[in-house]
Amino acid sequence: MPGLIRYARRVVIAIEALMFRIRPAIRVSLVAIAAGVFLSACTNSNDLDEPMKDLGQFRLGHDVVVASKMKKGPLSREATPEEFEAAMKAAVEERFRRYEGDQLYHFGISVEGYMLATPGIPLLFSPKSALIINVTIWDDAAGKKLNEEPHQITVLESFSKTTIMGSGLTLSKEEQMQNLTRNAAKEIQNWMLTNREWFGESMPETVAPAEAADDATTPEAAGAAPAGATPAGMAPVAAPVPAPAAETLQAG
Repeated sequence: MPGLIRYARRVVIAIEALMFRIRPAIRVSLVAIAAGVFLSACTNSNDLDEPMKDLGQFRLGHDVVVASKMKKGPLSREATPEEFEAAMKAAVEERFRRYEGDQLYHFGISVEGYMLATPGIPLLFSPKSALIINVTIWDDAAGKKLNEEPHQITVLESFSKTTIMGSGLTLSKEEQMQNLTRNAAKEIQNWMLTNREWFGESMPETVAPAEAADDATTPEAAGAAPAGATPAGMAPVAAPVPAPAAETLQAG
């Protein structure tokens, strides 16, 4: 028990030191997470094999991710800005590059803060991994932001048999980052669905990727138009415009 008390004191000292180094909004979130407070419901990002959610005419254009100003939470593993930029971009590409609407939208994402759980004391003190990002979406055709102020998202690691005892004990740093960034991409999608009117008319009925692969082997598919051809009556999708400057897309 004396050892546990000393450990708890170290946590408090680390949190107090952090509070003087980071912005107030990020400070409150990271400290609450470190104290074991769940800021939002756990996110389930394991839905990529299910039918895609309707995002109208959405098609992903450019996704700019910056993490140069991110802050590390107390008692966290170290991660570089480049590692988080790569992980976040991969998660965004995985979730949103599947959409094939007629209208381009660009993402500006900034990684604001993170905690990658270190090994704790099972059942007594098991730190949670967390990620905080800001997101801005740009309408390519209109040439303007859809949200004037960056939308902030906070996610925790997914709850599973591998994280119940603390992911610091069971997952590598890279696995923790993948878990968090996939959850963040899912929360971006959830936010977009609450603003469904941004993305125009409903998308065509879609099927799960596995079903689509089966359909490709049917006799009907054999007579499909050559790759790159535009179906009759459908206007070709506009080619992506040159990438906006990172400073322009940056979420703030």
